[in-house]
Parts: sequence; structure tokens; C-alpha cells
Amino acid sequence: MHLAIHPSRLLTQEARSLLTRLDRVKPFALQMTSVLAAAVSPGAQTAIETYMAGCRRQLRKTVIEFLRWLGGEGAKASPVEAQRRFTILRIRFNTVLSHFDIYSDVLVQRSEHEFGVWLGGLDIVAADALELPGYYEVPPVVCYLDRGHGAAIRRARTRLPGGGENPVAVIRIPRERMVGSGIASSLVHEVGHQVAALLDLVNSLRPVLKGMQMKRGPEQAAWRIWERCISEIVADFWAVAKVGIAATTGLIGVVSLPRAFVFRIALDDPHPFPWIRVKLSCAMGDALFPHPQWQQMARLWESFYPTADLEDDRKQIIQLLESTLPSFISLIVNHRPKALRGASVVEALNVNERQPARLAALFERWKRFPREMRSAPPTLCFAVLGQARLDGHLDPEAESRWLADLLTYWALRGTLDMSALCASQAQAHISAPKI
Repeated sequence: MHLAIHPSRLLTQEARSLLTRLDRVKPFALQMTSVLAAAVSPGAQTAIETYMAGCRRQLRKTVIEFLRWLGGEGAKASPVEAQRRFTILRIRFNTVLSHFDIYSDVLVQRSEHEFGVWLGGLDIVAADALELPGYYEVPPVVCYLDRGHGAAIRRARTRLPGGGENPVAVIRIPRERMVGSGIASSLVHEVGHQVAALLDLVNSLRPVLKGMQMKRGPEQAAWRIWERCISEIVADFWAVAKVGIAATTGLIGVVSLPRAFVFRIALDDPHPFPWIRVKLSCAMGDALFPHPQWQQMARLWESFYPTADLEDDRKQIIQLLESTLPSFISLIVNHRPKALRGASVVEALNVNERQPARLAALFERWKRFPREMRSAPPTLCFAVLGQARLDGHLDPEAESRWLADLLTYWALRGTLDMSALCASQAQAHISAPKI
């Protein structure tokens, strides 16, 4: 004889099963198998663990409340209502798991031989690229590798899928870029998106660009494109400002696509189409770091993808964009968002340190005294090596060796510095007089 299955009994079992599976979602600190140098920063680790622990606590509380409801007034509820409540509960459970997987993708790779430690070094590079002392608090940042040729960022303080605020900036790097100076282009571009959010650059630039669209004449079309793509353009600007010509050569490595894609102008794409995007990068570099190399690079790009045989309407758009380039770049460089408290964008950046002649001089010195490179800001190191490679003074094989050594050193130094800080704080606590 079969017993009738009561809806509340089935849903109680399912809810209790959710609790048992939730218990299997352990803190990452209990699962990490990486060496210390490959670990994410303590700030990032703490932020992730705190966020996930809060998610687990809230979900457990919700499941227990549902079980109490089932055992009380819910016993008289209709099966439809009981199932509706359980379905919502299960969606919340899957949301917690999806957030766990986001951070798991980042942390699991830290156990990979060599790559795990290099990711620790890239965390240091990203943190350096985020620095703009005196204007905002730098959020924790972590990097991971993935397939494909494009990078991406899940910005800190933005909404996660299903709800919740992301506590750290998570940057996805193309595995195929490991390891050369081109990786700095992808990494710092994504950092640029986080910086733009912290300074509210896009929102402060958009009204200005909309004002430029009020002008009569064919240039209106160009200013509409600049306004539509401003988010990606600001990120490219930050990359050029931080790593110089390495940002442009790295960008060329990403957007060197079949000709049809290079000239594809899509009205729904926030990225400038590849051909004009490289020209933009060269123009921004020339505005920040005046040097003939930028015009030479622009001409080289034009030789790769000549425009002579394009149809007339596409040619006209390109000509309009090129004619407005100087005004557009000047607008960005001299922009004074409220977050910079009166300073322009170029004034807030230390552009003198990254002029091509200085980068070349640093490379010559570092060849004789390579240990000095270790005390320089990581983004400056990428700028120097990218400049040296363009100048023909550094071959790709040597560049890769230098960067691999630097990434390993930065990861190790970050770990040792944090260990020393923790030890000194512990000693200060022990030595403090008892009251």
C-alpha cells in the first residue's frame, strides 16, 4: 500500500536538501591550494569571504523561515502557494552558487604552476594602474585567465547577477596574452573602466559631447559616435596614459582582424570600430606624450588597412571622425570632472614620467642595473619595456623573460610585505601595555 505524498512533506525535504548542499559551500580559505605568492591580496580575500558568508547566512535564514512556515500556517496553504515560495527560495540558492562560481573561477587558477604566481603579479599591476592618490579609495582587484582574445571587467561596487554588490573588481585576461607587454594593454584598459566609474568620467563627459552634437553640419554624426563610444574610449585613454605605446601596440594585437570586421561600423556597439580605435589610441598618445612615433604608428596601421577602396559612405564617416579627432582628444585631456576637484584629467596624471625619451633612458639604465626595475611602479615597467620593444632594443623572447621574472617578483614582494605588516601588527598588539 502506497502512502499519499503530502505537498508540505515533499517541499520540507527539498528545503532541507538545500540546507545540506549549502553547507557544502565552504569558505575559499579552506579550499585554496595555491602557494602564498599566488594568493589574492588579503583585502580581496577578506572582501570575497565576507560577502559570500553574508550570502550563506541570509540564505540559511530564509530556508529556515520557509521550513517554519511550512510547519505552521503554511500547512493550510494551497500547493500552488507552497510551491511558489519554494521556487523563489531555489532561485536564491542558485544565485548564491552563481556568485560562488564567479570568484571560484578567479581563485582556482591560483594553483596553476607559474600562471598562478603570475596572476598574483598581475593583481599588483592592476592595483598600481588603479592608483590616483588623493581622489578615491582603491577597491580590491583580482585577475584571472580565460579563453578568447578580449579582456573584461566586473567592476567593484556594481550589481552581481541575481542581486548583491560585487566587493572586488574582477578582471578577465585572455590567456593567449601571457606573457608579453601586450597584456598591459588589455589589463589597464579594463582598469580604466573602474577608474572611469570611480571618477564618474563617462557621466560628466556625456553632456559635453551631447552639446557638441547641437552644432549644425555633417560633424554631428561624428560627435554622436564619440558620445556613444565614450565609455570604451575613456578606458583606452587610461591605458595609453599608464603604459604608453604598449597600450597601442597591444590594442593592434587585439583588433587585427579580417578587413570586414576592422571597418564594420555597428550602431549598437559601444566600442569604436577597430580602424578608428587604433587611430584614436595614436592620437591620444600624441596628445599626452608628443613624439613622431605616434604618427608613424598611425601610418603603419593605415598601410595594414587602406581606406582607398572603401565605399563612399564609409569613407565619409571616417573622414568626419578624423576631422573631429583633435577637438575630441583635447576635450578629454582638458576635461575637469567634479571628482578631480578642479584638476584636469591630464593634470591628475603624471605624464612627464612616461614620455618616450624618459622611457628609453630608463631602459638603458635598467639594462645595466636590472634590480632598479623592481622598485619602479609596475605600470611604468610595462611602459618602458613596451617602448624598448617598439624601438627595436628588446626582442619578444627577452621581453617575455623579463616580464615573467617581474610578475613573479611582484607577487612574492606583495606576499612578503603583507606578512611583514601582519607580523608587526601582531607584535605591536603583544607589546601594547595592558590597561
